[in-house]
Amino acid sequence: MITVDELTDYLHLHIPLSAAMGVTALQASSSEVRLNALFEPNINHQATVFGGSASAVAILAAWSLMHVRLREAGLNCELVIQRNSMEYLLPFDKDFEAVCTYVDEEAWLRFLKLYERRGRARLVVQARLFCEGDLVGELEGAFVALKRG
Repeated sequence: MITVDELTDYLHLHIPLSAAMGVTALQASSSEVRLNALFEPNINHQATVFGGSASAVAILAAWSLMHVRLREAGLNCELVIQRNSMEYLLPFDKDFEAVCTYVDEEAWLRFLKLYERRGRARLVVQARLFCEGDLVGELEGAFVALKRG
């Protein structure tokens, strides 16, 4: 099990952009990761959140959920994003949250079996962005776990 402080520290150390964006973990479990991001370091010329920042925080939430699940499964592997698509639903101008919830245990088990057999596996996960309770963006990302060495 990883704590929110451990996840925040890990992100800031290994993905320094997360610290610059004011990202902190609010929840870290194998079923859900919730990250908060500050508005000020992510502002654009329209005084709303920059689309690249919104996408980056959504990717961080999805990546973090995969990281937590892989760590809990005892797998020491490389985790990279292969592709993603982002849909921006509303502009927003306050601190915001990225939430990645995982519920498809059958797909996770297939992912683990493929990883054990081939030393790599891919899984698609979704993350959602919220600002003051409103859904403002959605991300779908494919992440690949690769056996080290």
